[in-house]
Amino acid sequence: MEKCPDIAVIIPVFRDTPECCTLINHIRSWTKQPTEIIVVSGEQDTKLHNFCLDNHCTYFLSHTCRGAQLHMGARLATASVLWFLHADSAPISSSISDIGIACAEGCDSGHFRFAFTGAPSWGKTLIEGLVRLRLQSGGIPYGDQGLFIRRQSYFECGGFCHQPLFEEVTLVKKLRARSQFRALDTPIGVSPRRWEHNGWIKQSLINRSLAIRYILGTPAEQLALSYDQIQETSRLNNNQKTDV
Repeated sequence: MEKCPDIAVIIPVFRDTPECCTLINHIRSWTKQPTEIIVVSGEQDTKLHNFCLDNHCTYFLSHTCRGAQLHMGARLATASVLWFLHADSAPISSSISDIGIACAEGCDSGHFRFAFTGAPSWGKTLIEGLVRLRLQSGGIPYGDQGLFIRRQSYFECGGFCHQPLFEEVTLVKKLRARSQFRALDTPIGVSPRRWEHNGWIKQSLINRSLAIRYILGTPAEQLALSYDQIQETSRLNNNQKTDV
C-alpha cells in the first residue's frame, strides 16, 4: 500500500461499531493510505478496540460528545492534515489524493460533495440538490461532508466546540474567514437511513428546524435531547404500524 504523507483520518464513534468497521475496511482497501486512522469512542467498546488493533488504527476512549471526541482525535493526531469522517460515511478511493492536491494548491481546509449512498431515488436527488443550493448561498457544510483541515489552522481557529450537535459551525465560519476553504467536487457517501426511516421531507424539516433553533440561541445539548426524542418517537410509531 502507498502512503499519502501527513493525513490523519479521525472517526468519532458511539453505538455505530459495525458502520465504523465497514468504513475502516473500506479505507484499508485503498492503494493510497492515510498516515494514521484514529477512532475516538464515546463508550468502552472491546470489539471495536480489538478491531482497531488488528487494522493498525489507534483507539481512544472519550466521554459521549461528538465535538469533544473530534477534538480529542485532533489533539492526538500527528499528521499535518486532519480529515474528520462520520462512522457511517462512504468516501471514495481518490479522496486521499484529492485532499493532497487541494492542499498542494494552497487550500487550507474544505469539504466533499454531499451524495447519498445506495440506489438513486427522487428523495435522494431532491435532498442532494437542496444541500447544494444551501451551500452555494453560504450555508455551513456539516460533518457528514468529510471536513479536512490543516492541523495548525484547526488549532488556531479553536477546534470543534465540545457539544453534541453543530460542533463544526463556529470552526467552519472561522476557517472561511481566514483562508481558502474549498468545496471539492469529489463525492462522499452519506447514509440515507434517517431520511428513509422518517421520510425525505420530514427528516429535512427536522434538520432545518434544529439549525434554525441553534441560530436563535437554543443550546446544542437541548437540541440533541430534542432530536433523540423525535427519533425515538418516530421509531415507536413505525414499529406500531408494522405490528398492525
